[in-house]
Amino acid sequence: MDVKKITNEIISFIRNYYKKYNLKGAVIGISGGKDSAVVAGLFSKALGSENVVGIWMPCHSNKEDYENALLVSQTFDFELKEFDLTNIYESYVKQIKENNDVTDNDLIDSNINIKPRLRMSTLYYYAAMKKGYIVPGTSNKCELYVGYFTKGGDNVSDISVLADLTVDEVIKIGEYIGVPDKVIHKAPDDGLSGKTDEEKLGVKYSDIAKVINNEEIDSDIYEKIKRLHDRSRHKFNIPTYKK
Repeated sequence: MDVKKITNEIISFIRNYYKKYNLKGAVIGISGGKDSAVVAGLFSKALGSENVVGIWMPCHSNKEDYENALLVSQTFDFELKEFDLTNIYESYVKQIKENNDVTDNDLIDSNINIKPRLRMSTLYYYAAMKKGYIVPGTSNKCELYVGYFTKGGDNVSDISVLADLTVDEVIKIGEYIGVPDKVIHKAPDDGLSGKTDEEKLGVKYSDIAKVINNEEIDSDIYEKIKRLHDRSRHKFNIPTYKK
């Protein structure tokens, strides 16, 4: 991969889209991970850092994630705002418990998935307030291939610049544009479940990339990735009745 060429193409892609639709800036959720850091860096270079707003949205989050988010904002010189979702999240869960006969165990998946949905609502709230600002996506090709995202949450966006890049390619671009080492080489996690992405998926991103690129891979691993891919297609295709 020609990192310089691809990076310049992405920057041109962003600028051309903004010019075509007379847009002004970007509101980006900054998680402290590599994907959001690379997206923030690319948009800062494409639009100017003064036209990028990063939003840190803690919800029982790790202190290290905030430190990484702050480091990214300082590296690319964009504004970082904080919108704490903890009380909103806890109020949401409390009301659900009061109105339904459920246990904490019943709510595990619901609780994990409501957080990215609350975060996405917050990003769009800010974008509407700023007028002329849109919300870039941060999902990479490996995540999308196995459907590793929350419907109505982190898959929602107005423009996507990493969706055709594997994790390794995202890392290379991050290194090229100057994302801090501790962020670009941090083991990816959702900041929600206490597990890394690969622990939750049960497969490595490098193996997902091999499947995407039709490279040789252990048959058992291939079948596991294929199952993840096939079972996640409902996230992309909404059944629609047509008369």
